[in-house]
Amino acid sequence: MEDKILIIMTSGPDTPRRCATPFFFATLAAAMEYDVTMFFTIDGTLLLKKGMAETVYPKAGGKPVSDFIQDALDAGVKFTACTASTELHDLTPEDLIDGVKMVGGAAMWQMAEDSKTLTF
Repeated sequence: MEDKILIIMTSGPDTPRRCATPFFFATLAAAMEYDVTMFFTIDGTLLLKKGMAETVYPKAGGKPVSDFIQDALDAGVKFTACTASTELHDLTPEDLIDGVKMVGGAAMWQMAEDSKTLTF
């Protein structure tokens, strides 16, 4: 059985300094051949809105969060978005970047139970 890691992403555009590291860790874990899923909820879901991550910079003069997102996707990290969170922000699946799977809150608990490591 492959070791699974679940990263729950709650930070969004209002806290840019918190937005790059979860993607960096997800990419690193995928490169180490872990099965990595990120679950986006609360304001983390906003980073999945088309065009949003390109405007969020964790460090002045640094890379936008969109670069970290692309690195994670390229490494095979799976992205899941909480349906309640998308409703909170008036987002539809069409508003989100490609590759995002919509799941309910109960799915997060199942993913957590199935994971070797869980981090926020």
